[in-house]
Amino acid sequence: MTRVFFEDMEVGRVEEFGSYEMTEREIVEFAEQYDPQWFHVDPERAEAQSPYGELIASGWHTASATMRMLVDEHFSEAMSLGARGLDRLRWVKPVRAGDTLSLRTEVLDREVDGPDRGTVTVETETRRDDGEVVMTMVSLVMYARRGEE
Repeated sequence: MTRVFFEDMEVGRVEEFGSYEMTEREIVEFAEQYDPQWFHVDPERAEAQSPYGELIASGWHTASATMRMLVDEHFSEAMSLGARGLDRLRWVKPVRAGDTLSLRTEVLDREVDGPDRGTVTVETETRRDDGEVVMTMVSLVMYARRGEE
């Protein structure tokens, strides 16, 4: 298994990966626990009264699915030391039951923090299977260094 260190995260590095299908059941269960607004938990009312015309996933659910794909496809092999936070998080389009999500990441910047680690600024786009961007975020992720630089 090849480990991804700070030195591997070069500015301009782009990766596309992931596949996560949003189901109505999962949308409702997540929202009931964390974001119980009616357009996330009541399909009939959402269809009749919401500007979206149907049930939509909580943005926090979309962010959680994004994190799951990041862990499964990148962080499980990365020497990540956690994140410092987000510079930006935007929910661009609603996510609906049946949408399959995937990711595109691009390294925007990186900075050495010390001999043992550095911070990498990464833009992540979460996309539906039709290519539409539904969420964007810029995160500041700490990675262990090999010590080569």
